[in-house]
Amino acid sequence: MINAIIFDFGDVFLNLEKDAQVAAFQKLGLNELWTDDLMAQNDRFEKGQMTEQEFLESFQKELPNASLLDIRAAWNTIIGDFPLERLEFLQMLSGKYRLFLLTNTDEIHISWFEHKTGMSFCTAFYTSFEKVLYSYEMGMRKPDPAIYSHIMEKYDLSPKRTLFIDDKKSNTDAAAALGLHVWNLQVGKEDVTELFQKKEFPL
Repeated sequence: MINAIIFDFGDVFLNLEKDAQVAAFQKLGLNELWTDDLMAQNDRFEKGQMTEQEFLESFQKELPNASLLDIRAAWNTIIGDFPLERLEFLQMLSGKYRLFLLTNTDEIHISWFEHKTGMSFCTAFYTSFEKVLYSYEMGMRKPDPAIYSHIMEKYDLSPKRTLFIDDKKSNTDAAAALGLHVWNLQVGKEDVTELFQKKEFPL
């Protein structure tokens, strides 16, 4: 039986507004948000390998007429709403399973999420987990196998008794290769609150 669940954050609990982010950067004059260079900078930022200032300045090279505040605001437009029923579902699981949050993210997004959502909501969310794990603090990103191995070893988790939930197939494939149960959640078609309708997991 599964005794531990590792959750992704964006588009599992927190809705992401990816189109809004693209539109915000287009308004600033950036026609293509994810060039190879900006993608590489994002990967580095999510691994904690560059500062917030350096990351924002990497965008400013493409947008010389935009201020760092403009760029930060556009960057944060991806942060959408967090439906209350997902928090209530998570709280219902707390105490019955060992719960972990594992997310590829950066300090700008986490800071804005906490500001936008409010500290009481965030505290209720964070305290539902045994450990909250941010890629920028760990120096690793999914789907690097090392990030899963690190969690399994540090928290003494058994792959056969651990479920990993993520909306990106590359991330769940990497976890499955290490023997974890996985749910590649289909955004817009499934919701994390439907977990117990998934009969393939020994919950």
